[in-house]
Amino acid sequence: VQLQASGGGLVQPGGSLRLSCVASGHTFSRYVVGWFRQAPGKEREFVAARFRSGNTYYADSVKGRFAISRDSAKNTVFLQMNRVEPDDTAVYYCAADNSLILSSIRFASAYDHWGQGTQVTVSS
Repeated sequence: VQLQASGGGLVQPGGSLRLSCVASGHTFSRYVVGWFRQAPGKEREFVAARFRSGNTYYADSVKGRFAISRDSAKNTVFLQMNRVEPDDTAVYYCAADNSLILSSIRFASAYDHWGQGTQVTVSS
């Protein structure tokens, strides 16, 4: 599966942004889809994931502010980012894997397929 992430940009603190991850080649229905982010000088970190069951999981730092969802008709997974903070500034990546187990969803190394990343900058 090929992934294309988009939707990043400059947003003020407290604002909202929606990232999109479009899949081609395969439908998302069989895949676990995750969002990760990487800030300058830091390691890539888990943000959110949607398991095959439809259950969703979030990093503590974004819980209650971000939401991951899927539009099956568009074969797209979204990351709705609300009440953004300067610490949310990073390059955001979507990732997918069709054999990932639940205990591995927070580990970037567990995902085989990655999008190219989209920059999110939170600044006034």
